[in-house]
Amino acid sequence: MKKTILAASSLVLAGVAPASAQSIQVTEAGSNRSIIAPAQNFSGTAAVTPLFPGNAETHATGGLVNFTPGARTAWHTHPAGQMLIITSGRGWVQEEGRERIVVRAGDVVWIPVGVKHWHGATASDAMAHIALSYMKDGNNVTWMEQVTDEQYAAP
Repeated sequence: MKKTILAASSLVLAGVAPASAQSIQVTEAGSNRSIIAPAQNFSGTAAVTPLFPGNAETHATGGLVNFTPGARTAWHTHPAGQMLIITSGRGWVQEEGRERIVVRAGDVVWIPVGVKHWHGATASDAMAHIALSYMKDGNNVTWMEQVTDEQYAAP
């Protein structure tokens, strides 16, 4: 559910009016239903809660992803990059051809444009992150093949 808090057109900051007459929007916690992430894009159990859709102003989508131990994304890229904000637990992020990186609550990860990667929980710990995926030409992700158990287990 979205609430209008204050008309942006009534705000003038440093003498510059907003580019468009819009309103501040608040999406109430719990108003977006979580879904189990699709098996073609994730291994194990991950729940995705949409936080906000992309639009002409944000150029990004946001979602909270909760991974159970062993759960992970498939390999993928982003046409305009992705930022992960680790909110709880411990997980791994891996760029193709490089060693995986341990991430913990409070870490922020930037994944550049077109970098093939995966991310998820460690084998023994759950992990959650907020994913900000930036849009280009209406697309924010290109999904690829699954991360194999051998790739996931490799140090």
